[in-house]
Amino acid sequence: MNASLAWRIALRELRGGLSGFRVFLACLALGVAAIAAVGTVRESITAGLEREGAVILGGDAAIELTYRFATDAERAWMEEAAEQVSEIVDFRSMAVVPRGQDADRALTQVKGIDGAYPLYGSVGLAPDIPLAEALADRGAAMDRVLADRLGLVPGDTFRLGTADFTLRAILTREPDAAAGGFALGPRTLVLTEALDGSGLLAPGTLYETEYRLRLDPLADLSATEAAARSALEGAGLRWQDRRNGAPGINEFIDRLGAFLVLVGLAGLAVGGVGVSAAVRSYLERKTATIATLKTLGADRSTVFLTYLLQIGVLTALGLLLGLALGSLVPLAFAPVIEARLPVPAAFALYPGPLAEAALYGTLAALIFTLWPLARTEEIRAAALFRDVVSRARGWPRPIWLATTGVLLLALVGFAASLSGLWKLTLWAAAGLGGAFVVLFLIAEVTRHLARRLARSRALRGRSTLRLALGAVGGPAAETRSVVLSLGLGLTVLAAIGQIDANLRGAIARDLPEVAPSYFMVDIQNDQMEAFRSRLGALPGFESMESAPMLRGIITGINGRPAAEVAGDHWVLSGDRGITYSAEIPDNAVLTAGEWWPADYAGPPLVSFAAEEAEEMGLNLGDSLTINILGRDITAEIASFREVDFSTAGIGFILSLNPGALAGAPHTHIATVYAEEEAEAAILRDLAGAFPNITAIRVRDAIDRVTEVLQGIAAAVTYGALATLITGGIVLIGAAAAGERARTYEAALLKTLGAERRAILLNFALRSVVLGGAAGCVAIVSGAAAGWGISRYVMNTDYVFEPVSAVLVILGGILLTLGAGLAFAWRPLATRPARVLRARE
Repeated sequence: MNASLAWRIALRELRGGLSGFRVFLACLALGVAAIAAVGTVRESITAGLEREGAVILGGDAAIELTYRFATDAERAWMEEAAEQVSEIVDFRSMAVVPRGQDADRALTQVKGIDGAYPLYGSVGLAPDIPLAEALADRGAAMDRVLADRLGLVPGDTFRLGTADFTLRAILTREPDAAAGGFALGPRTLVLTEALDGSGLLAPGTLYETEYRLRLDPLADLSATEAAARSALEGAGLRWQDRRNGAPGINEFIDRLGAFLVLVGLAGLAVGGVGVSAAVRSYLERKTATIATLKTLGADRSTVFLTYLLQIGVLTALGLLLGLALGSLVPLAFAPVIEARLPVPAAFALYPGPLAEAALYGTLAALIFTLWPLARTEEIRAAALFRDVVSRARGWPRPIWLATTGVLLLALVGFAASLSGLWKLTLWAAAGLGGAFVVLFLIAEVTRHLARRLARSRALRGRSTLRLALGAVGGPAAETRSVVLSLGLGLTVLAAIGQIDANLRGAIARDLPEVAPSYFMVDIQNDQMEAFRSRLGALPGFESMESAPMLRGIITGINGRPAAEVAGDHWVLSGDRGITYSAEIPDNAVLTAGEWWPADYAGPPLVSFAAEEAEEMGLNLGDSLTINILGRDITAEIASFREVDFSTAGIGFILSLNPGALAGAPHTHIATVYAEEEAEAAILRDLAGAFPNITAIRVRDAIDRVTEVLQGIAAAVTYGALATLITGGIVLIGAAAAGERARTYEAALLKTLGAERRAILLNFALRSVVLGGAAGCVAIVSGAAAGWGISRYVMNTDYVFEPVSAVLVILGGILLTLGAGLAFAWRPLATRPARVLRARE
């Protein structure tokens, strides 16, 4: 093999321009650009969170306690360890505006602050007045959406619990808003001391306290965390610091970004079909050149290397175009993206995402170009001269098959490692591989059936349809390219359509039939009987469920830290609701173990949710250490029971025997079921009689969750559309490659007396057949993917959604029809004599 000779020949060939490689470059560049753009946005958000970590968190570090304030000893340690401490209390309540005999009410997320808040950043108010002035004498600042909903303007009065507050300003900027995570209601800002006497912070009520610490800039955060856990041992604290000021948002962005990268890889796979077709078409046109080189003494290795070098140069050009597009687009649209983000983002050029995109692009280009290159390597010079107008046949040598397999494994391995979602990546890779195989088989079946139908007696007399079917079934048809590229793009879109429809269906179809009207929280023990009696007398009331409720954190399993045993399971990610019951509840279904006796007075026992226990690897007899209000309780697992959260009713992961929680302050939670038209009247009556109780309207909570899901669905849909655009480019390439054949075919048909309309109909029918085939396969594949993700990732029931399926089929037909007809006008306009003379 003469490498220098191969390089000289490759450079000479490249001087002829990029003719035939436009589709190659477009497919590769678009796939790389999509991955680079997603990675750049994700890295920008991560950098913004790191840069503004202290501002987002509200301090260099934060210690959160579960539904209690710090003791004097705990507060003394914080004062000694930090330069400044700010105490925050956060909870949900009802903001009430009395209006004569009636009142307007809305759920709000209340934040009680002290004079040190904020340690970092600044609060934005309208009018622009000092925060201390706005909150003095029971003043308050409120999100504009909440003020507008209640019809409030600065100077108006509203009520929280039993205390009246004056709205002094509209809250336009909350520097630590992102650290609060998901909230069901807009924000209201007040002084914590002003909440005294409101009845909202009574023992057992649901609230969170957080102590933000301003530390010495040189302080070792890891050492400070270790000291805090030692000094506040047993307090059930949760620690955060500026290194990860908004862990929930950061994790969400990482996972969404990783998922979008997988969608981008699907787009790269679709583009790979176009890359492979472009290389194959190029090499077919170079058959005479390759034959000449072999005649002059070039061995197969030199020929292979010559064209590999050409493809390598073009791949580098495609990568550069894709990386430039993928990095510049986020920078160009940075103001728009930042305006839509709830967190800061530092947009810049980051090498990591670009390197990742380049790696994926390089591997994909190699995978899809080695096959056509290797097949050409085995053809002799004499056979090449005889096969000028036909394609190379046969399988490549085993070494190239093995190399392609290794490259494919490397691509999947890198994707699994870099995305952090290795299970989803492996399933996605298996799904794409299966889709490739199915689409290839369907393409062959389509060709076979079209060829059989074209020769059937049933279609005699229908010349246009027979010609169209014969062209689809012909050896030189673009059936494989069209079905593969369009089918993959439509499969991704169909899967997302099915997942989105099922998520919406789970909310709109199931919950309204079984969900309660309201969650009522913070019902005091001495209010429970009066609450039950008053509610039962109200018109439209149907039923109520109630249970005592505390909150606690699982800190240990069998004497070991819980995270060491169960990893990052969601049950361990924060505090969980806890209840107690002497007798087994009526709706409880035990799956293992036994409930404790009603008069049980022994060591603490706990009944645990069966599904979550299986996921965490728990067994009967295991011990759990639960920190409740700063006190560690170690309980033995006595039973497992079914807990169904899909009904939106009361469901507790943990239920203890009453003696285990004796003396612990707590409140009750209730779910109220009522006729929809009676909900407003019931809320007015209960809120007036029990102002400390917070009512959460279930439909409003569902709407809030739906908004989040819609945002996720929109982001993923955009990624799927990029995949579909890549498929469209492949379609255009296939149509353009077949333009010469259509020109010759149109000339023959015109010579035989066919009208232009019949020829155009012939071309259109081919597109309809191919688009319909790709769409039908996409529906089946997309439905299978939607079923798997809905059942095993989203944990929701799956119902086939026909509307999106029909749209997928129509979209496939229209795309192929548009691409086919766009390259049909010139063949129709060419004179037959000119074409036929050129083919003599």
